[in-house]
Amino acid sequence: MKDRNNIFITGAASGIGRETALLFAANGWYVGIVDMNSEGLGTLEAEIGKENCFSRTMDVTDPVGYQKTVDAFAEKTNGTMDILFNNAGILRMGLNETIDLEQQHLTIDINIKGILNGIHASLPLLKKTIGARIISMCSTSSVYGMPELAVYSASKHAVGALTEAFDLEFQQYGIRVCDIKAPYIATPMVNQADQLAHSVVSTGVNLKPEQIAALVWKAAHGNKLHWKIHYLTHVLYFLFGLLPFLKRPVIKHLCLSKN
Repeated sequence: MKDRNNIFITGAASGIGRETALLFAANGWYVGIVDMNSEGLGTLEAEIGKENCFSRTMDVTDPVGYQKTVDAFAEKTNGTMDILFNNAGILRMGLNETIDLEQQHLTIDINIKGILNGIHASLPLLKKTIGARIISMCSTSSVYGMPELAVYSASKHAVGALTEAFDLEFQQYGIRVCDIKAPYIATPMVNQADQLAHSVVSTGVNLKPEQIAALVWKAAHGNKLHWKIHYLTHVLYFLFGLLPFLKRPVIKHLCLSKN
C-alpha cells in the first residue's frame, strides 16, 4: 500500500506548477514534478527535498517519453496516482497573422496533445487509485474565441470540452475530471511574453500563482466540474449564459484596441 497521497504535475518548474508542488508537498503529499526546464526543476527539488518528490525533465508533446516518465513515477508510488495535474501550457499573443505557424502548431501540441498524452499514460494508474482526479488548467478565454489569443483560446475551448467528456467517461472508474478557469495570471508565460494582447491591458493581470495553487488544492478535495476564479471569470460566464448575444460585443471591447 502507498504511504501517502501523490500528485503528478506538468510544467512544474515555475509559476502555477511550482506553487502547486510546494503547497501539496507542504501538506505531506509526494509530488511528481516534470518540465522542460531542468534548472527550475533542480531548484524546486532542492526546496521540496528529494525524498518528497519525483523529478524528471520531460516534454509533454513526446508520448513515448511521457509514458516512460509515468512508469518511473509509478515505481515510487506503488502504481498509484491520486492526481494528474495538466498544468503545462504556452501562450502566444498578437494578431494571428503575426504569429509563426510553427508556434501556432506548438500551442496545440502542448496545450491539447500534451493533455491527451498525459491522460493516456496515466489512466492505468488513475484507475487503480481510489478517488483519483484529473485537473487541467483551462482559461477564461474558453468562454468565447478571443482575438489576439485565437489559437490559445481554441486550445482552452478544447480543454473544457475534454474535461466535460472525460468526467462522464471516467465516472465508471471513480475518476473525477475538472478544470481551472482563470484570467491572466502573473506567471512567466504572461510576464515574459514578447508582445501583450490588448486584453492584458484592458483586464489586467490580477492573480498570483499561489492563488491558483490554492484553488487546485480545493479541486483536489471538491467535486466541481469547472473551478472559476476572479470576478471577471464569474461575470463573463454568468452574463454570457444569461445574455448570449452580448458575447461578441463584450469580447470585441475587451480584446481589440480602438486605435
